[in-house]
Amino acid sequence: MLNAYITRNNHLVALGSDDDLGEAMWIDLFSGTPEQIAQVEALGISVPTLAEMEEIEISNRLYREGEVDVMTVVLPGLSEGSTPVASPVTFILTPQQLVTVRHRISRPFETYPQRPERTAVGCATHERIFLGLIEEIVGRLADLLEGIGISVDDMSANIYRNPEAPDSDELLEVLRQVGRQGDLLGRIRLGLTTCERMLSYYVQNLTTREDTKALKHAANAQTRDIQALAVHADFLGSRIGLTTDATLGMVNLAQNAAVRIISVVAALFTPPTLIASIYGMNFANMPELQVPWAYPVALAAMLTSAVATWAYFRWRGWL
Repeated sequence: MLNAYITRNNHLVALGSDDDLGEAMWIDLFSGTPEQIAQVEALGISVPTLAEMEEIEISNRLYREGEVDVMTVVLPGLSEGSTPVASPVTFILTPQQLVTVRHRISRPFETYPQRPERTAVGCATHERIFLGLIEEIVGRLADLLEGIGISVDDMSANIYRNPEAPDSDELLEVLRQVGRQGDLLGRIRLGLTTCERMLSYYVQNLTTREDTKALKHAANAQTRDIQALAVHADFLGSRIGLTTDATLGMVNLAQNAAVRIISVVAALFTPPTLIASIYGMNFANMPELQVPWAYPVALAAMLTSAVATWAYFRWRGWL
């Protein structure tokens, strides 16, 4: 999918399929077809492949070719099956245009064209569109962090403030939710880190840009926002870890209760078993075998020993 936009009255207007792509200020290439990639490359812009975007070497993530800056970040997104993933997104800044290349669904790229005037920098130039898009991405990451915080609050309430002890199925569901939120938090943390590194690289190259002072001020403000969100992400990570430990502790307590019941039952039957095993021995001289009332006495002794064991456990508070 190829979307191209121009600026009119501080709004982004989509170009038609028959319009000149060279007039666009922002070109968004989402899982582009070979024909669409060829259209972009006809403007003199080299479009990186997905394999090149996934390279982890710093030289392949942030670099300059002539007057073109190529910057790649890793953002939370959705696969074709709506499965949460972390996917690379490349920002290509030329002297006249911004080109974004992505292969996964990313919500900020869908919401930003509808409201670019709400960002602090507007959309008067392609570089302001770039910073406005980063602002939208950072806002989306902040929303995801807030959602994680709400989920952690709900899980904590279920663990700490539930008057009844959760059963094993509820504890298993809490562990699954904690795992999902922790996985999402990791992708958000990666997105914040890569965005901060990209902005640092961008600020270093602002000496060659027009409107340097305003752009640098906006980039630095976004960097501070990212750093604040990173601190909040670390806090949520510690809360998720605490919730995981508490849930595992509840699981251990439930298992200990089950083992305690089994141990008590085994202990209750130990004295009767001892008595029964004594009279089950095949010795020739066992005088009790000839006594008519020996059998009911043995039964009474086994019952008495079991009751005495139960009473002792209750007295010690083990039941």
